[in-house]
Amino acid sequence: MAEWYLRGLSGGNPLAFLAALGTLRSATLAWPNHSVAMGWAQRDAGWRPFLRIDSWESDQDELIRRLQDQLRQMDGHAVFTFAEDLTVTADIFRSLALKAQDQGRGDRRLGDFVAAFASDVLVDEKVRNSPLVQDTALRTMSGAGHQHFLKFILQLTQQTGAHHIRQALFSEWRYQQEGLSLRWDPADDRRYALRWEEPSGDPVRTVWGAYRLAVEGLPLMPVMPVGRRLETTGFSRQRDGTVFWTWPIWEGALNMDIVASLLALQELQSPNPPREPLRARGIVEVYRSERITQGKYRNFTPAVPV
Repeated sequence: MAEWYLRGLSGGNPLAFLAALGTLRSATLAWPNHSVAMGWAQRDAGWRPFLRIDSWESDQDELIRRLQDQLRQMDGHAVFTFAEDLTVTADIFRSLALKAQDQGRGDRRLGDFVAAFASDVLVDEKVRNSPLVQDTALRTMSGAGHQHFLKFILQLTQQTGAHHIRQALFSEWRYQQEGLSLRWDPADDRRYALRWEEPSGDPVRTVWGAYRLAVEGLPLMPVMPVGRRLETTGFSRQRDGTVFWTWPIWEGALNMDIVASLLALQELQSPNPPREPLRARGIVEVYRSERITQGKYRNFTPAVPV
């Protein structure tokens, strides 16, 4: 058995949690004939994930190499090149969904991302002439200020190297790369009121490896039409319009399918999640982050236990 402690990822950070999901999914695809699982342990002043691969003995270099080989398969993939943003019409997105259907079970990656991105069943009725699809609650930008959601993801697939992945998983985040932020990290909230100086001229510095892995975690949080609104796994909306993202931290090592079922638990969306029933399922902590909108962008607040 091989096991790695991923000290760079903290369960209380939205970006880091999504990166942990992406690591689990990527490893599961990279080792299809082995049992791959992830759990969390309290270390280094937080909840940190560990990745376990049964019937396998290897080192950190081999892990990074296999993960990077898996990530390279998405470089230039159709799901990231059909548009620059998810603000597309139902006809355009339906064509992508039909393409995913035609691929069948031979390659689920396109279908998995389509299910996580949007649905052609529901459109934004505010746009009369050319209604756009409703999309994932994790979409944080749509072209304003030259910030493009899918274009940034495509650039991450092309520019993120093995050393970026290693730094994100095994080192303290130092925010050394410029640009390509998808705004899932609370550190990406650059409002003037939260900074010592006016931030518009400062370069955006982030962690490419974390974002690249986080992109691969999106298929574990699919969208689903509920009434006349598209809902995203893990998200809830209050009557006043406030949107929260809630996720679990589990103690035992679980495979990807079981983790996907935990993310969708209805109990997690309660204002006060029932701790004892969740504990019986192995969930030892629950974090919640608010999605905020500033102008034409979305950000996430630092998560707190609930």
